[in-house]
Amino acid sequence: MTNPFETALTGKHVVIVGGGSGMGKATAMLAAHLGARVTIASRDSAKLKDAAADIGGDIGISAVDMTDEDAVRTWASALGQVDHLVISASSAAHGAFSDLPTADLRIMFEAKFIGPYVTVREVLPFLTEGASVTLFSGVLSRRPSTGATGLGAVNAAVEALAKGLALELAGKARVNCISPGMVATEAYAAMPEEARENMYAQVGNTLPVRRVGDADEIAQAVVMAMTNGFLTGSVLDVDGGHMVKA
Repeated sequence: MTNPFETALTGKHVVIVGGGSGMGKATAMLAAHLGARVTIASRDSAKLKDAAADIGGDIGISAVDMTDEDAVRTWASALGQVDHLVISASSAAHGAFSDLPTADLRIMFEAKFIGPYVTVREVLPFLTEGASVTLFSGVLSRRPSTGATGLGAVNAAVEALAKGLALELAGKARVNCISPGMVATEAYAAMPEEARENMYAQVGNTLPVRRVGDADEIAQAVVMAMTNGFLTGSVLDVDGGHMVKA
């Protein structure tokens, strides 16, 4: 039986901003396996080179800082035609509402909202007919948590952006948003191993699936969003049941 995802992605140019690690890297690996021509991007050239080596095959790398508007414009013009744009790059600032420095909030908003906003706008002229754009938010957008009010608000803004763009870009590109729950990735690598595993266990035990997620599971959802031509303006909760837990 023909793999419909492979049929849809073979030869397509998939650009993944945030493709140097975590969920973005997992998406790049899956898209490449399904026959796509993949370009991974982030601000860290060394990380991109390591990720490309891990993924294998002909993976393009293209460094860009999404918070530098002029750099994004130059970067986008060098990509060529783009069939699918995925922006998984992120930034998180945690802290109580009364304590979180405004500067930290601004940095997060620039990285997770303004950066993707500008990136989509600059890549837009190079999107092919039937293209897709996939953004990333997170469960805190609709299930707030103490100490993460700012992050939740930014996630909600990203989801609103995806829905608005789905209307504005109708006929040009489909736009969707992936909202992951806690996923075991390099984002937590700085934590001591025991503390990290305890955190995963504690969070996982609160979820219907009884565990945290894996980056490959998020990648599968991204590929579905890229290839399903009837899906736009949607927020896909890939969160182990976080949204329905008690």
